[in-house]
Amino acid sequence: MARVEPSNVTVTTIPLTMADVGRSNPLPPVASELQQSYLVGAGVPEELQASTRYGGVPNIYPYLTQDGYTREATPRVVTAVVLENSKLKVTVLPSLGGRIWELFDKTAGKHLLHTHHSPQVANLALRNAWFAGGLEWNIGTRGHSPTTCDPLHAAIVHTADGKHILRLWEYERLREVVFQVDLWLPTNSEVLLAAVRIRNPNDHDVPMYWWSNAAIPETDGTRVIAPADEAFGSDYAAAITRVRPTDHEGYDATWLVNNPHAADYFFDIEGPQRRWIVAADDDGDGLAMMSTGLLRGRKLFVWGQGRGGKRWQEWLSPGAGPYAEIQGGLAQTQFEHLAMPAGAEWAWVEAYGNGHLDPETSHGPDWDAAVAHAGERLEHLTPQAYLEEMLPAALRDGDVPPSTMLSVGSGWGVVERARRRKTGREWIDESGTPFVNESVTGEQRPWLELLSGKEFGERPDVDAPSFVAGADWEELLATAGNQASPEAQFHVATMKHARQELAGAMDGYRAVLANRHARARTTALAHRGLGLAMIAASLEGPDGLDGLDGLEGLAELVKGVEADPSAVPLLIEAVTLCIRHGHPQAALELLEKSPGAVAVVGRLKFLKAAALAGIGDDDGAAAILRGGVEIPDLREGEDAIAHLWERVCPGEPVPEKYTFGMR
Repeated sequence: MARVEPSNVTVTTIPLTMADVGRSNPLPPVASELQQSYLVGAGVPEELQASTRYGGVPNIYPYLTQDGYTREATPRVVTAVVLENSKLKVTVLPSLGGRIWELFDKTAGKHLLHTHHSPQVANLALRNAWFAGGLEWNIGTRGHSPTTCDPLHAAIVHTADGKHILRLWEYERLREVVFQVDLWLPTNSEVLLAAVRIRNPNDHDVPMYWWSNAAIPETDGTRVIAPADEAFGSDYAAAITRVRPTDHEGYDATWLVNNPHAADYFFDIEGPQRRWIVAADDDGDGLAMMSTGLLRGRKLFVWGQGRGGKRWQEWLSPGAGPYAEIQGGLAQTQFEHLAMPAGAEWAWVEAYGNGHLDPETSHGPDWDAAVAHAGERLEHLTPQAYLEEMLPAALRDGDVPPSTMLSVGSGWGVVERARRRKTGREWIDESGTPFVNESVTGEQRPWLELLSGKEFGERPDVDAPSFVAGADWEELLATAGNQASPEAQFHVATMKHARQELAGAMDGYRAVLANRHARARTTALAHRGLGLAMIAASLEGPDGLDGLDGLEGLAELVKGVEADPSAVPLLIEAVTLCIRHGHPQAALELLEKSPGAVAVVGRLKFLKAAALAGIGDDDGAAAILRGGVEIPDLREGEDAIAHLWERVCPGEPVPEKYTFGMR
């Protein structure tokens, strides 16, 4: 039974058929794997080039990877909050990153967002797990947000002037900031309004990244329009360059179906022009995204019409048809971060509705006319002055306490508040975004106890299934009462490793391995950490992987598997690195010790095929591929299965199910 709140906000449920995200991978993500250097080509301003060099992170630590899902989708009931008036119906999923799942235009009878009932969890986010559809909020660094598959704190807020707001918020651990999204739908409004606020409580600048990503239906007649003649383009294969989307490589890329392969187009909207983007189908209907000025960037993403792009879309949205994305962000492109000053608060207002364009003009041959027409229609739909005028009120509303709590997110906000109070550091005003004790789970409890004075050495059962970062934690773990604890030693080594202090990390891991009180799991993780650090250190040296440390590093990974043979993530990582660094026989020997895991884990099955090919047994590798391999967490753009097929099955076309290349 739905619970109806005053006005137009309803708490209900919707049915979805999807796999559970599953348990997080217990291995701390300490390797330097997110450091991406982007090739910058012709026409890219120096300011943008400099921004691409600022703010990158080596990994997603202290978050854990979410790769515990399968492709076994089952029916489930998901809590939803519906905002509805006479024009629009909006469905939001607080438990899945606060995603706006549906935006339905009652007048046109159309869904403005790509939505469906069978979202497939797949490896496209910073933490791996992600699903396609709706409108999502991305913060932290380039990629789908660490919170994209997590519950957010959610509440209904009633303001003095009669607004009924759905509020979503969370503490973001990568940048140590608090973000919130306030959604409301005024009576008879043709647009959904969203006020976004980010607060930096730190005494230093933090690199900031935000993009609101909307998945839109792709039809033969869909065209995307933004007020710019040029864009910065990226096709996942070549350098970022300045392009003209309406005349790009011989085609007009603003028509979704014209794009032969996956590509990003970051529109170069000049100066004080209004920032907007709209997708219009052959009736002129489609999602319009508008905002106040701080949300500067506008982007079009297409999967393209190639085999890989089509395969990805069917993989992600079975039977739901193709889609593209239009997006808005703080920076010009997604290759950049902006410096958010210490103690700063950034806020803006976004608006989403049906552009209702005239297709004769929006789909005509005159781009300038199409842009002018779309700009006029959107100004009529939601004047820019109206959005700017509501920003101060949105900021005031942001501190109004919740009227009804709907759900809780993670307990990390509680931990961060306690950490800052203990050290006398600044924290936010929680009036509008309370972090409640009910959100604390076993992931956070050991760290709260450490802050309250308990020592790891006093708790022989402590086996924290989570990780933390920061000098405060290292100081606490290094106090006299914790120095002898192998778990405390391990966490300090892991923090150093995550920020790429390899020598200190290796010393810390060796101290754990020399501690006779270390439990099997801690020992296994210490061998693993030591091995990864050795391999990374060898790559930095003059001898590369032929150096002794690299070989010793692989040996440490093997020891980690032997110390905890039931840990499949350890096995996958060790086998992967043995193959990558030219030791397929060692990979096979590891796999032979776990035949049961190989039989049921798709990635291990593929790795066995790759290892067989590595020792020259192409027939054995081909037999595995012909028998069928499915990797639930195949990475976006990963085409390893297709490449292996081409190698061991020469002359045979790659099966459609193995085609995932972005180009």
